[in-house]
Amino acid sequence: MMASRSTIQFIWGPVRALLRKLPERETLLLLSVVTGVLCGGAAVLLKWSIHSIQTGLGSLFPDRRWPYLVFPGVGMLLSLLIVRYLVKDNIGHGVTKVLQAVSKNESKIKKHNLWSSMLTSALTIGFGGSVGAEAPIVYTGAAIGSNLARYCGLSYRGMTLLLGCGAAGAVAGIFNAPLAGVLFTLEVLLFNISMTSILPLLLSSLSATLVSYAFFGRGAQFEASLVEFSMRNIPWYVLLGVFSGFVSLYFLRTTLWMEDMVSRLRSPWIRWALSAVGLGLLIYFLPPLYGEGYDSLRPMLSGSAGSGALWLFVLVLVFKVFSMSLTNAGGGVGGTFGPTLFVGAVAGFVMATAVNSFLPYQIPVSNFVLVGMAGTMAGVMQAPLTAIFLIAEISGGYILLVPLILTAAVSYGVMRIFEKYSIYTKRIAASGELLTHDSDQAVLTLLKTDALLETDFTPVRIDDSLGQLVEAVAVSQRNIFPVVDAHGRFQGYVQLADIRRDMFRTDLYDTAYVYNYMHSAPEYIYRDEPMESVMRKFEKTGAWNLPVVTSDRTYLGFLSKSKIFNAYRQSLRDFSQD
Repeated sequence: MMASRSTIQFIWGPVRALLRKLPERETLLLLSVVTGVLCGGAAVLLKWSIHSIQTGLGSLFPDRRWPYLVFPGVGMLLSLLIVRYLVKDNIGHGVTKVLQAVSKNESKIKKHNLWSSMLTSALTIGFGGSVGAEAPIVYTGAAIGSNLARYCGLSYRGMTLLLGCGAAGAVAGIFNAPLAGVLFTLEVLLFNISMTSILPLLLSSLSATLVSYAFFGRGAQFEASLVEFSMRNIPWYVLLGVFSGFVSLYFLRTTLWMEDMVSRLRSPWIRWALSAVGLGLLIYFLPPLYGEGYDSLRPMLSGSAGSGALWLFVLVLVFKVFSMSLTNAGGGVGGTFGPTLFVGAVAGFVMATAVNSFLPYQIPVSNFVLVGMAGTMAGVMQAPLTAIFLIAEISGGYILLVPLILTAAVSYGVMRIFEKYSIYTKRIAASGELLTHDSDQAVLTLLKTDALLETDFTPVRIDDSLGQLVEAVAVSQRNIFPVVDAHGRFQGYVQLADIRRDMFRTDLYDTAYVYNYMHSAPEYIYRDEPMESVMRKFEKTGAWNLPVVTSDRTYLGFLSKSKIFNAYRQSLRDFSQD
Protein backbone atom coordinates (compact mmCIF):
# COMPACT_ATOMS: atom_id res chain seq x y z
CA MET A 1 0.00 0.00 0.00
CA MET A 2 2.76 2.43 0.99
CA ALA A 3 4.76 1.51 -2.12
CA SER A 4 1.84 2.10 -4.44
CA ARG A 5 1.05 5.41 -2.75
CA SER A 6 4.62 6.61 -3.07
CA THR A 7 4.65 5.53 -6.73
CA ILE A 8 1.52 7.58 -7.39
CA GLN A 9 3.04 10.58 -5.65
CA PHE A 10 6.29 10.13 -7.60
CA ILE A 11 4.39 10.18 -10.90
CA TRP A 12 1.75 12.77 -10.02
CA GLY A 13 4.01 15.25 -8.22
CA PRO A 14 5.84 16.50 -11.34
CA VAL A 15 2.56 16.51 -13.28
CA ARG A 16 0.91 18.72 -10.68
CA ALA A 17 3.91 21.04 -10.65
CA LEU A 18 3.71 21.35 -14.43
CA LEU A 19 -0.03 22.04 -14.35
CA ARG A 20 0.48 24.81 -11.80
CA LYS A 21 2.94 26.53 -14.13
CA LEU A 22 0.46 26.56 -17.03
CA PRO A 23 -2.15 29.31 -17.40
CA GLU A 24 -5.37 28.26 -15.70
CA ARG A 25 -7.31 28.17 -18.98
CA GLU A 26 -5.00 25.50 -20.46
CA THR A 27 -4.92 23.62 -17.16
CA LEU A 28 -8.72 23.52 -17.15
CA LEU A 29 -8.82 22.00 -20.62
CA LEU A 30 -6.43 19.21 -19.62
CA LEU A 31 -8.17 18.54 -16.31
CA SER A 32 -11.61 18.52 -17.94
CA VAL A 33 -10.57 15.52 -20.04
CA VAL A 34 -9.15 13.75 -16.99
CA THR A 35 -12.33 14.53 -15.06
CA GLY A 36 -14.49 13.19 -17.87
CA VAL A 37 -12.55 9.92 -18.05
CA LEU A 38 -12.80 9.43 -14.28
CA CYS A 39 -16.51 10.29 -14.24
CA GLY A 40 -17.18 7.92 -17.13
CA GLY A 41 -15.42 5.18 -15.21
CA ALA A 42 -17.41 5.96 -12.07
CA ALA A 43 -20.69 5.81 -14.03
CA VAL A 44 -19.74 2.46 -15.54
CA LEU A 45 -18.81 1.09 -12.12
CA LEU A 46 -22.08 2.25 -10.55
CA LYS A 47 -24.25 0.79 -13.33
CA TRP A 48 -22.34 -2.50 -13.19
CA SER A 49 -22.64 -2.66 -9.38
CA ILE A 50 -26.40 -2.11 -9.40
CA HIS A 51 -26.91 -4.68 -12.15
CA SER A 52 -24.69 -7.23 -10.40
CA ILE A 53 -26.52 -6.92 -7.08
CA GLN A 54 -29.95 -7.17 -8.73
CA THR A 55 -28.88 -10.15 -10.84
CA GLY A 56 -27.35 -11.92 -7.84
CA LEU A 57 -30.43 -11.45 -5.68
CA GLY A 58 -32.71 -12.46 -8.54
CA SER A 59 -30.83 -15.73 -9.05
CA LEU A 60 -31.28 -16.64 -5.38
CA PHE A 61 -35.05 -16.31 -5.42
CA PRO A 62 -36.35 -16.73 -8.97
CA ASP A 63 -40.08 -16.27 -9.57
CA ARG A 64 -40.89 -15.34 -5.97
CA ARG A 65 -42.53 -12.11 -4.87
CA TRP A 66 -41.94 -12.17 -1.12
CA PRO A 67 -38.34 -10.86 -1.43
CA TYR A 68 -39.92 -7.61 -2.60
CA LEU A 69 -41.08 -7.15 0.99
CA VAL A 70 -37.62 -7.63 2.47
CA PHE A 71 -34.81 -6.69 0.08
CA PRO A 72 -35.47 -2.92 -0.22
CA GLY A 73 -35.38 -2.57 3.57
CA VAL A 74 -32.11 -4.51 3.74
CA GLY A 75 -30.50 -2.22 1.17
CA MET A 76 -31.70 0.86 3.05
CA LEU A 77 -30.35 -0.53 6.31
CA LEU A 78 -26.91 -1.25 4.84
CA SER A 79 -26.75 2.27 3.42
CA LEU A 80 -27.90 3.76 6.73
CA LEU A 81 -25.19 1.90 8.65
CA ILE A 82 -22.46 3.00 6.21
CA VAL A 83 -23.56 6.63 6.29
CA ARG A 84 -24.05 6.72 10.05
CA TYR A 85 -20.94 4.89 11.22
CA LEU A 86 -18.44 5.12 8.37
CA VAL A 87 -19.16 8.28 6.37
CA LYS A 88 -20.70 10.27 9.25
CA ASP A 89 -22.11 12.86 6.88
CA ASN A 90 -25.38 13.59 5.10
CA ILE A 91 -24.95 12.51 1.47
CA GLY A 92 -28.58 12.40 0.33
CA HIS A 93 -30.05 14.69 -2.33
CA GLY A 94 -26.85 14.76 -4.37
CA VAL A 95 -27.72 17.53 -6.83
CA THR A 96 -28.92 19.80 -4.04
CA LYS A 97 -25.70 19.13 -2.14
CA VAL A 98 -23.68 20.17 -5.20
CA LEU A 99 -25.64 23.42 -5.41
CA GLN A 100 -24.98 24.03 -1.72
CA ALA A 101 -21.27 23.37 -2.23
CA VAL A 102 -21.18 26.10 -4.88
CA SER A 103 -23.26 28.48 -2.76
CA LYS A 104 -21.80 27.96 0.71
CA ASN A 105 -18.51 26.07 0.53
CA GLU A 106 -16.57 27.73 -2.31
CA SER A 107 -17.25 24.69 -4.56
CA LYS A 108 -15.33 22.40 -2.21
CA ILE A 109 -16.72 18.87 -1.80
CA LYS A 110 -15.43 16.41 0.79
CA LYS A 111 -13.16 13.60 -0.34
CA HIS A 112 -15.43 10.82 0.91
CA ASN A 113 -17.97 11.85 -1.73
CA LEU A 114 -15.62 10.35 -4.30
CA TRP A 115 -16.94 6.93 -3.23
CA SER A 116 -19.62 7.20 -0.53
CA SER A 117 -22.56 8.12 -2.77
CA MET A 118 -21.67 5.40 -5.27
CA LEU A 119 -21.39 2.64 -2.67
CA THR A 120 -24.55 3.49 -0.78
CA SER A 121 -26.66 4.12 -3.88
CA ALA A 122 -25.49 0.83 -5.42
CA LEU A 123 -26.71 -0.99 -2.30
CA THR A 124 -29.93 1.02 -2.09
CA ILE A 125 -30.96 0.55 -5.73
CA GLY A 126 -29.46 -2.92 -6.13
CA PHE A 127 -31.64 -4.20 -3.30
CA GLY A 128 -34.72 -2.55 -4.82
CA GLY A 129 -34.85 0.98 -3.40
CA SER A 130 -37.19 3.06 -5.55
CA VAL A 131 -34.77 5.87 -6.40
CA GLY A 132 -32.40 6.84 -9.20
CA ALA A 133 -28.65 6.48 -9.59
CA GLU A 134 -28.24 9.76 -11.46
CA ALA A 135 -28.09 12.18 -8.51
CA PRO A 136 -25.49 10.09 -6.63
CA ILE A 137 -23.27 9.86 -9.72
CA VAL A 138 -23.64 13.62 -10.26
CA TYR A 139 -22.49 14.15 -6.66
CA THR A 140 -19.58 11.77 -7.27
CA GLY A 141 -18.65 13.49 -10.53
CA ALA A 142 -18.79 16.92 -8.93
CA ALA A 143 -16.59 15.62 -6.10
CA ILE A 144 -14.06 14.33 -8.65
CA GLY A 145 -13.90 17.73 -10.36
CA SER A 146 -13.80 19.70 -7.11
CA ASN A 147 -11.06 17.66 -5.47
CA LEU A 148 -8.96 17.50 -8.64
CA ALA A 149 -9.18 21.30 -8.96
CA ARG A 150 -8.29 21.83 -5.32
CA TYR A 151 -5.32 19.45 -5.56
CA CYS A 152 -4.03 21.36 -8.59
CA GLY A 153 -4.46 24.75 -6.90
CA LEU A 154 -7.14 26.23 -9.17
CA SER A 155 -9.02 29.41 -8.28
CA TYR A 156 -12.62 29.43 -7.05
CA ARG A 157 -13.81 30.07 -10.59
CA GLY A 158 -11.69 27.20 -11.94
CA MET A 159 -12.83 24.88 -9.17
CA THR A 160 -16.48 25.73 -9.84
CA LEU A 161 -16.07 25.10 -13.55
CA LEU A 162 -14.28 21.78 -13.01
CA LEU A 163 -17.00 20.79 -10.55
CA GLY A 164 -19.46 21.46 -13.37
CA CYS A 165 -17.30 19.36 -15.71
CA GLY A 166 -17.60 16.49 -13.24
CA ALA A 167 -21.37 16.78 -13.13
CA ALA A 168 -21.56 16.97 -16.93
CA GLY A 169 -19.32 13.93 -17.29
CA ALA A 170 -21.40 12.00 -14.75
CA VAL A 171 -24.69 12.63 -16.59
CA ALA A 172 -23.07 11.91 -19.95
CA GLY A 173 -21.52 8.70 -18.67
CA ILE A 174 -24.62 7.31 -16.96
CA PHE A 175 -26.85 7.99 -19.99
CA ASN A 176 -24.42 7.88 -22.96
CA ALA A 177 -25.67 11.40 -23.66
CA PRO A 178 -22.86 13.99 -24.08
CA LEU A 179 -25.03 16.96 -25.02
CA ALA A 180 -27.44 16.35 -22.13
CA GLY A 181 -24.50 16.35 -19.71
CA VAL A 182 -23.45 19.83 -20.79
CA LEU A 183 -27.00 21.19 -20.78
CA PHE A 184 -27.68 19.75 -17.32
CA THR A 185 -24.70 21.63 -15.92
CA LEU A 186 -25.70 24.86 -17.64
CA GLU A 187 -29.38 24.73 -16.67
CA VAL A 188 -29.29 23.21 -13.20
CA LEU A 189 -25.89 23.78 -11.60
CA LEU A 190 -23.94 26.76 -12.92
CA PHE A 191 -24.63 30.31 -14.01
CA ASN A 192 -23.12 33.01 -16.20
CA ILE A 193 -21.08 30.54 -18.26
CA SER A 194 -19.26 32.17 -21.18
CA MET A 195 -18.72 30.47 -24.52
CA THR A 196 -15.07 29.95 -23.62
CA SER A 197 -16.09 28.10 -20.46
CA ILE A 198 -18.31 25.70 -22.39
CA LEU A 199 -15.31 24.03 -24.02
CA PRO A 200 -14.16 22.25 -20.81
CA LEU A 201 -17.73 21.06 -20.24
CA LEU A 202 -17.86 19.63 -23.76
CA LEU A 203 -14.50 17.89 -23.38
CA SER A 204 -15.46 16.34 -20.06
CA SER A 205 -18.87 15.21 -21.30
CA LEU A 206 -17.40 13.72 -24.47
CA SER A 207 -14.61 11.91 -22.59
CA ALA A 208 -17.10 10.35 -20.15
CA THR A 209 -19.35 9.24 -23.02
CA LEU A 210 -16.48 7.56 -24.83
CA VAL A 211 -15.59 5.62 -21.68
CA SER A 212 -19.21 4.52 -21.36
CA TYR A 213 -19.27 3.54 -25.04
CA ALA A 214 -16.20 1.36 -24.49
CA PHE A 215 -18.01 -0.74 -21.87
CA PHE A 216 -21.69 -0.62 -22.83
CA GLY A 217 -21.65 0.12 -26.55
CA ARG A 218 -23.37 2.91 -28.44
CA GLY A 219 -26.91 1.55 -28.47
CA ALA A 220 -29.78 3.71 -27.24
CA GLN A 221 -30.57 3.12 -23.58
CA PHE A 222 -34.32 3.26 -24.23
CA GLU A 223 -34.98 1.77 -27.63
CA ALA A 224 -38.52 2.41 -28.81
CA SER A 225 -40.82 1.61 -31.72
CA LEU A 226 -41.33 5.19 -32.83
CA VAL A 227 -43.84 6.56 -35.29
CA GLU A 228 -43.00 9.54 -37.53
CA PHE A 229 -44.22 12.83 -36.08
CA SER A 230 -47.63 13.85 -37.39
CA MET A 231 -49.03 17.38 -37.35
CA ARG A 232 -52.47 16.09 -36.42
CA ASN A 233 -51.12 14.95 -33.05
CA ILE A 234 -49.94 18.44 -32.00
CA PRO A 235 -53.04 19.09 -29.81
CA TRP A 236 -52.37 15.82 -27.96
CA TYR A 237 -48.75 16.77 -27.33
CA VAL A 238 -49.92 20.13 -25.97
CA LEU A 239 -52.36 18.30 -23.71
CA LEU A 240 -49.53 15.99 -22.62
CA GLY A 241 -47.49 19.08 -21.72
CA VAL A 242 -50.31 20.39 -19.52
CA PHE A 243 -50.75 16.95 -17.93
CA SER A 244 -47.00 16.63 -17.37
CA GLY A 245 -46.92 20.07 -15.76
CA PHE A 246 -49.51 19.08 -13.17
CA VAL A 247 -47.85 15.71 -12.63
CA SER A 248 -44.60 17.61 -12.01
CA LEU A 249 -46.34 19.86 -9.50
CA TYR A 250 -47.74 16.80 -7.70
CA PHE A 251 -44.33 15.13 -7.75
CA LEU A 252 -42.46 18.12 -6.30
CA ARG A 253 -44.93 19.10 -3.61
CA THR A 254 -45.63 15.54 -2.48
CA THR A 255 -41.90 14.83 -2.23
CA LEU A 256 -41.26 17.86 -0.04
CA TRP A 257 -44.35 17.11 2.07
CA MET A 258 -43.28 13.51 2.61
CA GLU A 259 -39.76 14.57 3.58
CA ASP A 260 -41.14 17.03 6.13
CA MET A 261 -43.50 14.43 7.57
CA VAL A 262 -40.90 11.68 7.97
CA SER A 263 -38.23 14.07 9.30
CA ARG A 264 -40.41 14.64 12.35
CA LEU A 265 -39.46 11.13 13.50
CA ARG A 266 -36.20 11.82 15.30
CA SER A 267 -34.99 8.24 15.62
CA PRO A 268 -33.28 7.02 12.41
CA TRP A 269 -34.14 3.43 13.33
CA ILE A 270 -37.86 4.17 13.62
CA ARG A 271 -37.68 6.04 10.30
CA TRP A 272 -35.95 3.04 8.74
CA ALA A 273 -38.43 0.50 10.15
CA LEU A 274 -41.54 2.39 9.07
CA SER A 275 -40.08 3.27 5.68
CA ALA A 276 -38.90 -0.31 5.05
CA VAL A 277 -42.35 -1.73 5.81
CA GLY A 278 -44.13 0.91 3.73
CA LEU A 279 -41.77 0.55 0.78
CA GLY A 280 -41.88 -3.24 0.91
CA LEU A 281 -45.68 -3.27 0.78
CA LEU A 282 -45.79 -0.77 -2.08
CA ILE A 283 -43.32 -2.78 -4.15
CA TYR A 284 -45.06 -6.08 -3.34
CA PHE A 285 -48.39 -4.85 -4.69
CA LEU A 286 -46.90 -2.63 -7.42
CA PRO A 287 -43.76 -4.43 -8.74
CA PRO A 288 -42.87 -1.66 -11.25
CA LEU A 289 -41.83 0.43 -8.24
CA TYR A 290 -38.90 -1.95 -7.62
CA GLY A 291 -35.51 -0.30 -8.17
CA GLU A 292 -35.15 2.38 -10.80
CA GLY A 293 -38.11 0.88 -12.67
CA TYR A 294 -36.54 1.22 -16.11
CA ASP A 295 -37.22 -2.44 -16.97
CA SER A 296 -40.94 -1.73 -16.61
CA LEU A 297 -40.70 0.90 -19.34
CA ARG A 298 -39.54 -1.48 -22.05
CA PRO A 299 -43.01 -2.96 -22.78
CA MET A 300 -44.40 0.56 -23.07
CA LEU A 301 -41.65 1.63 -25.44
CA SER A 302 -41.96 -1.49 -27.59
CA GLY A 303 -45.75 -1.23 -27.78
CA SER A 304 -46.29 -4.60 -26.08
CA ALA A 305 -47.97 -3.16 -22.96
CA GLY A 306 -51.69 -3.48 -23.55
CA SER A 307 -54.52 -1.30 -22.33
CA GLY A 308 -55.11 -3.78 -19.51
CA ALA A 309 -52.09 -2.30 -17.74
CA LEU A 310 -53.68 1.17 -17.65
CA TRP A 311 -55.03 1.06 -14.10
CA LEU A 312 -51.90 -0.58 -12.76
CA PHE A 313 -49.81 2.28 -14.08
CA VAL A 314 -52.26 4.89 -12.84
CA LEU A 315 -51.49 3.56 -9.36
CA VAL A 316 -47.78 3.48 -10.14
CA LEU A 317 -47.99 7.11 -11.26
CA VAL A 318 -49.59 8.08 -7.95
CA PHE A 319 -47.41 6.01 -5.62
CA LYS A 320 -43.95 6.31 -7.21
CA VAL A 321 -43.30 9.53 -5.33
CA PHE A 322 -44.19 7.79 -2.05
CA SER A 323 -41.88 4.85 -2.71
CA MET A 324 -39.06 7.24 -3.65
CA SER A 325 -39.55 9.39 -0.54
CA LEU A 326 -39.72 6.36 1.75
CA THR A 327 -36.48 5.02 0.28
CA ASN A 328 -34.60 8.22 1.00
CA ALA A 329 -36.28 8.77 4.38
CA GLY A 330 -35.41 5.26 5.53
CA GLY A 331 -31.69 5.73 5.07
CA GLY A 332 -31.34 4.86 1.41
CA VAL A 333 -29.25 6.99 -0.92
CA GLY A 334 -30.63 7.93 -4.31
CA GLY A 335 -32.00 10.80 -6.30
CA THR A 336 -35.15 12.14 -7.90
CA PHE A 337 -33.65 12.32 -11.39
CA GLY A 338 -34.48 8.71 -12.31
CA PRO A 339 -37.93 8.69 -10.69
CA THR A 340 -38.75 11.89 -12.58
CA LEU A 341 -38.03 10.16 -15.89
CA PHE A 342 -39.97 7.08 -14.79
CA VAL A 343 -43.03 9.08 -13.71
CA GLY A 344 -42.93 11.03 -16.97
CA ALA A 345 -42.88 7.83 -19.01
CA VAL A 346 -45.81 6.44 -17.03
CA ALA A 347 -47.70 9.72 -17.46
CA GLY A 348 -47.23 9.53 -21.23
CA PHE A 349 -48.33 5.89 -21.29
CA VAL A 350 -51.41 6.55 -19.15
CA MET A 351 -52.55 9.47 -21.29
CA ALA A 352 -51.95 7.76 -24.64
CA THR A 353 -53.58 4.51 -23.51
CA ALA A 354 -56.58 6.38 -22.12
CA VAL A 355 -57.06 8.28 -25.38
CA ASN A 356 -56.78 5.09 -27.43
CA SER A 357 -59.15 3.20 -25.12
CA PHE A 358 -61.89 5.74 -24.56
CA LEU A 359 -61.83 8.01 -27.62
CA PRO A 360 -62.26 7.26 -31.32
CA TYR A 361 -58.67 8.26 -31.98
CA GLN A 362 -55.34 6.46 -32.04
CA ILE A 363 -52.05 8.04 -30.99
CA PRO A 364 -48.62 6.30 -30.85
CA VAL A 365 -48.10 5.11 -27.27
CA SER A 366 -44.31 4.72 -27.47
CA ASN A 367 -43.93 8.28 -28.75
CA PHE A 368 -45.94 9.62 -25.85
CA VAL A 369 -43.98 7.58 -23.32
CA LEU A 370 -40.74 9.24 -24.42
CA VAL A 371 -42.21 12.71 -24.78
CA GLY A 372 -43.83 12.35 -21.35
CA MET A 373 -40.38 11.74 -19.88
CA ALA A 374 -39.22 15.06 -21.29
CA GLY A 375 -42.35 16.85 -20.10
CA THR A 376 -42.07 15.78 -16.49
CA MET A 377 -38.33 16.33 -16.38
CA ALA A 378 -38.78 19.86 -17.74
CA GLY A 379 -41.35 20.54 -15.00
CA VAL A 380 -39.77 18.92 -11.95
CA MET A 381 -36.18 19.98 -12.69
CA GLN A 382 -37.14 23.16 -14.59
CA ALA A 383 -34.54 22.24 -17.18
CA PRO A 384 -36.38 22.03 -20.52
CA LEU A 385 -33.31 21.93 -22.78
CA THR A 386 -31.78 19.10 -20.78
CA ALA A 387 -35.06 17.23 -20.94
CA ILE A 388 -35.43 17.66 -24.70
CA PHE A 389 -31.96 16.54 -25.70
CA LEU A 390 -31.55 13.87 -23.03
CA ILE A 391 -34.63 12.01 -24.25
CA ALA A 392 -33.57 12.44 -27.87
CA GLU A 393 -30.10 11.05 -27.08
CA ILE A 394 -31.08 8.09 -24.89
CA SER A 395 -33.77 6.93 -27.30
CA GLY A 396 -32.34 7.88 -30.68
CA GLY A 397 -35.64 9.67 -31.10
CA TYR A 398 -34.59 12.82 -32.93
CA ILE A 399 -37.61 12.38 -35.17
CA LEU A 400 -39.60 13.45 -32.10
CA LEU A 401 -37.67 16.70 -31.65
CA VAL A 402 -40.69 18.91 -32.40
CA PRO A 403 -43.07 17.20 -29.93
CA LEU A 404 -40.27 17.00 -27.36
CA ILE A 405 -39.79 20.77 -27.57
CA LEU A 406 -43.52 21.45 -27.56
CA THR A 407 -44.39 19.25 -24.59
CA ALA A 408 -41.34 20.26 -22.54
CA ALA A 409 -42.05 23.96 -23.10
CA VAL A 410 -45.73 23.64 -22.14
CA SER A 411 -44.95 21.57 -19.05
CA TYR A 412 -42.25 24.00 -17.98
CA GLY A 413 -44.64 26.92 -18.47
CA VAL A 414 -47.40 25.27 -16.45
CA MET A 415 -44.99 24.44 -13.63
CA ARG A 416 -43.60 27.99 -13.50
CA ILE A 417 -47.10 29.31 -12.86
CA PHE A 418 -47.14 27.48 -9.53
CA GLU A 419 -43.47 26.98 -8.62
CA LYS A 420 -40.61 29.40 -9.22
CA TYR A 421 -37.94 26.88 -8.22
CA SER A 422 -37.09 23.32 -9.13
CA ILE A 423 -37.07 20.32 -6.80
CA TYR A 424 -33.31 20.87 -6.40
CA THR A 425 -33.40 24.56 -5.60
CA LYS A 426 -36.63 25.15 -3.68
CA ARG A 427 -35.25 24.55 -0.19
CA ILE A 428 -31.96 26.36 -0.91
CA ALA A 429 -33.85 29.36 -2.29
CA ALA A 430 -35.96 29.51 0.88
CA SER A 431 -32.77 29.94 2.91
CA GLY A 432 -31.49 32.71 0.61
CA GLU A 433 -28.37 30.73 -0.35
CA LEU A 434 -29.12 29.87 -3.96
CA LEU A 435 -26.74 30.84 -6.74
CA THR A 436 -29.18 31.55 -9.54
CA HIS A 437 -28.73 32.36 -13.20
CA ASP A 438 -28.98 36.04 -12.24
CA SER A 439 -25.29 36.94 -12.06
CA ASP A 440 -25.98 39.96 -9.79
CA GLN A 441 -27.71 37.74 -7.25
CA ALA A 442 -25.09 35.05 -7.66
CA VAL A 443 -22.05 37.23 -7.06
CA LEU A 444 -23.77 38.92 -4.12
CA THR A 445 -24.35 35.49 -2.58
CA LEU A 446 -20.63 34.74 -2.85
CA LEU A 447 -19.70 37.70 -0.65
CA LYS A 448 -19.21 36.77 3.02
CA THR A 449 -19.75 39.08 5.99
CA ASP A 450 -16.63 37.89 7.82
CA ALA A 451 -14.42 38.67 4.81
CA LEU A 452 -15.69 42.26 4.60
CA LEU A 453 -15.71 43.01 8.32
CA GLU A 454 -13.82 46.18 9.33
CA THR A 455 -12.31 45.99 12.82
CA ASP A 456 -10.05 49.04 12.96
CA PHE A 457 -12.56 51.13 14.93
CA THR A 458 -11.70 52.19 18.48
CA PRO A 459 -14.43 51.10 20.92
CA VAL A 460 -15.31 53.24 23.92
CA ARG A 461 -17.29 52.38 27.04
CA ILE A 462 -20.78 53.79 27.46
CA ASP A 463 -19.84 55.37 30.82
CA ASP A 464 -16.51 56.84 29.65
CA SER A 465 -16.07 60.56 30.14
CA LEU A 466 -15.69 63.06 27.33
CA GLY A 467 -11.99 63.28 28.19
CA GLN A 468 -11.54 59.54 27.67
CA LEU A 469 -13.47 59.79 24.40
CA VAL A 470 -11.13 62.57 23.20
CA GLU A 471 -8.16 60.32 24.00
CA ALA A 472 -9.73 57.62 21.80
CA VAL A 473 -10.16 60.16 19.00
CA ALA A 474 -6.47 61.02 19.20
CA VAL A 475 -5.35 57.45 18.48
CA SER A 476 -8.05 56.42 16.02
CA GLN A 477 -7.92 56.62 12.22
CA ARG A 478 -11.73 56.44 11.92
CA ASN A 479 -14.48 58.96 12.64
CA ILE A 480 -16.93 56.43 14.11
CA PHE A 481 -16.56 55.09 17.67
CA PRO A 482 -18.54 51.99 18.67
CA VAL A 483 -19.95 52.17 22.18
CA VAL A 484 -19.95 49.00 24.29
CA ASP A 485 -20.86 48.09 27.86
CA ALA A 486 -18.64 46.38 30.44
CA HIS A 487 -19.27 43.01 28.77
CA GLY A 488 -18.40 44.13 25.25
CA ARG A 489 -22.01 44.28 24.06
CA PHE A 490 -22.77 46.93 21.45
CA GLN A 491 -24.85 49.85 22.74
CA GLY A 492 -24.55 52.44 19.98
CA TYR A 493 -22.00 54.68 18.33
CA VAL A 494 -20.56 58.19 18.44
CA GLN A 495 -19.45 60.12 15.36
CA LEU A 496 -16.62 62.63 15.39
CA ALA A 497 -19.04 65.34 14.23
CA ASP A 498 -21.14 64.79 17.38
CA ILE A 499 -18.34 65.93 19.70
CA ARG A 500 -16.53 68.44 17.48
CA ARG A 501 -17.94 71.46 19.37
CA ASP A 502 -17.14 70.07 22.82
CA MET A 503 -13.90 68.20 22.28
CA PHE A 504 -11.77 71.30 23.02
CA ARG A 505 -13.77 72.32 26.08
CA THR A 506 -11.66 70.87 28.84
CA ASP A 507 -14.19 71.98 31.44
CA LEU A 508 -16.57 69.29 30.10
CA TYR A 509 -14.04 66.46 30.11
CA ASP A 510 -15.16 65.15 33.51
CA THR A 511 -18.83 66.18 33.45
CA ALA A 512 -19.96 64.96 30.00
CA TYR A 513 -20.12 61.28 29.14
CA VAL A 514 -20.24 59.07 26.06
CA TYR A 515 -23.92 58.31 26.54
CA ASN A 516 -24.65 62.04 26.14
CA TYR A 517 -23.44 61.88 22.52
CA MET A 518 -24.39 58.30 21.58
CA HIS A 519 -26.73 57.27 18.73
CA SER A 520 -28.54 53.95 18.50
CA ALA A 521 -27.80 51.81 15.47
CA PRO A 522 -30.70 51.69 12.98
CA GLU A 523 -30.01 47.98 12.34
CA TYR A 524 -27.62 45.22 13.36
CA ILE A 525 -25.84 42.81 11.06
CA TYR A 526 -25.20 39.36 12.45
CA ARG A 527 -22.20 37.12 11.83
CA ASP A 528 -22.73 34.79 8.81
CA GLU A 529 -25.87 36.71 7.77
CA PRO A 530 -26.52 36.26 4.01
CA MET A 531 -25.36 39.23 1.98
CA GLU A 532 -28.76 39.61 0.36
CA SER A 533 -30.25 40.25 3.82
CA VAL A 534 -27.41 42.63 4.65
CA MET A 535 -28.09 44.71 1.54
CA ARG A 536 -31.79 44.88 2.38
CA LYS A 537 -30.87 46.40 5.76
CA PHE A 538 -28.60 48.98 4.13
CA GLU A 539 -31.36 49.88 1.68
CA LYS A 540 -33.99 50.10 4.40
CA THR A 541 -31.94 52.33 6.73
CA GLY A 542 -30.04 54.38 4.16
CA ALA A 543 -26.92 53.93 6.31
CA TRP A 544 -23.39 53.63 4.93
CA ASN A 545 -22.04 51.77 7.96
CA LEU A 546 -23.77 49.20 10.17
CA PRO A 547 -22.42 47.35 13.22
CA VAL A 548 -21.76 43.60 13.09
CA VAL A 549 -22.59 41.69 16.27
CA THR A 550 -23.05 38.15 17.55
CA SER A 551 -26.41 36.73 18.61
CA ASP A 552 -25.89 38.15 22.14
CA ARG A 553 -24.95 41.54 20.63
CA THR A 554 -21.23 41.29 21.31
CA TYR A 555 -19.50 43.88 19.14
CA LEU A 556 -17.36 42.51 16.26
CA GLY A 557 -16.83 45.44 13.88
CA PHE A 558 -18.57 47.46 11.17
CA LEU A 559 -19.63 46.71 7.62
CA SER A 560 -19.61 49.53 5.08
CA LYS A 561 -21.70 49.76 1.95
CA SER A 562 -18.77 51.14 -0.04
CA LYS A 563 -16.59 48.13 0.82
CA ILE A 564 -19.39 45.76 -0.22
CA PHE A 565 -19.71 47.56 -3.56
CA ASN A 566 -15.96 47.37 -4.16
CA ALA A 567 -15.89 43.67 -3.29
CA TYR A 568 -18.91 43.07 -5.53
CA ARG A 569 -17.25 44.73 -8.51
CA GLN A 570 -14.04 42.78 -7.96
CA SER A 571 -15.91 39.46 -7.58
CA LEU A 572 -17.89 40.14 -10.73
CA ARG A 573 -14.68 40.82 -12.67
CA ASP A 574 -12.99 37.70 -11.28
CA PHE A 575 -15.94 35.44 -11.95
CA SER A 576 -16.69 36.73 -15.43
CA GLN A 577 -13.06 36.70 -16.55
CA ASP A 578 -12.33 34.24 -19.34
